[in-house]
Amino acid sequence: MGDAENWPPLPLSEWQDTYRTLQMWTQIVGKIRMALCPPLNHWWHVTLYVNSRGLTTGPVPYPPGLFEIQFDFQRHQLCIATSQGENLSRPLRAEPVAEFHAGVFEALASLGVSAPINVMPQEVADAVPFDRDTVHRSYDAGSVQRFWRILVSSSKVFERFRSEFLGKCSPVHFFWGSFDLACTRFSGRPAPPRKGVISGPAYSHEVCSAGFWPGGGAVDGPAYYSYTVPQPAGLENQPIRPAAASWNPQLSEFLLMYEDVRRADSPEQSLYDFLESTYDAGARLAGWDRAGLEVRDGGTLHASGSDPA
Repeated sequence: MGDAENWPPLPLSEWQDTYRTLQMWTQIVGKIRMALCPPLNHWWHVTLYVNSRGLTTGPVPYPPGLFEIQFDFQRHQLCIATSQGENLSRPLRAEPVAEFHAGVFEALASLGVSAPINVMPQEVADAVPFDRDTVHRSYDAGSVQRFWRILVSSSKVFERFRSEFLGKCSPVHFFWGSFDLACTRFSGRPAPPRKGVISGPAYSHEVCSAGFWPGGGAVDGPAYYSYTVPQPAGLENQPIRPAAASWNPQLSEFLLMYEDVRRADSPEQSLYDFLESTYDAGARLAGWDRAGLEVRDGGTLHASGSDPA
């Protein structure tokens, strides 16, 4: 499979209705994981993960054992499997969020899974409770599959980037609230406290974070982003790669439009250059202990900065 298939076009205007519907569906499934998984720092217990078929919760505990919910974007099914050997699936098709919500909880109940959730969506404007949302009801299978292929291609580059850091680093995971794929590196130092139920725990420590987002609002199309918190002085003026990337003053972060990546001679290298150069800018200006945090020259440095024995 070539770059054209691995990095397909995904104009925001062509799938916006499906995008909003799918966001609500992933929030329902993500909240089920959040209700049953033990809390982890920085909200890592709520995320979904990219896999070979779509997006998955990974293993979720319930009294008899474990279960998993997967969005299969190849067969366009929502699949639920338990460690007790039970499996259920329902088609992913055009249907209102309210019907999807009811169907998922009926399926869970038949498997003996109880997971009460807050039915209000998170991080969206004009939120409508899931069980009353009959407006969002689109599902364009082709657009969803293209979106998933972008997540697959992007996550591979993010995993390479993640592997070159010895300090604390998040998984490459999918946040259903903001609907973005993200990977976050930590300096190890506490950050000034922030207000907010979500942002307080998320930014309790200094971070350089990067991700992929389908777009919306001021960003009219899918894009990669990178930011440093707390933001060091002068970050916006730092040179970064590739040339198409730039600082967005409205969002206070670096952006690289997906369309520029997919049209590059090497999309993978273009994205990697963006991840590496924006991290370098933030970590350098913020004075991170880079010798003790990074893998250098193909080898591994210990956290102390010394070579392995």
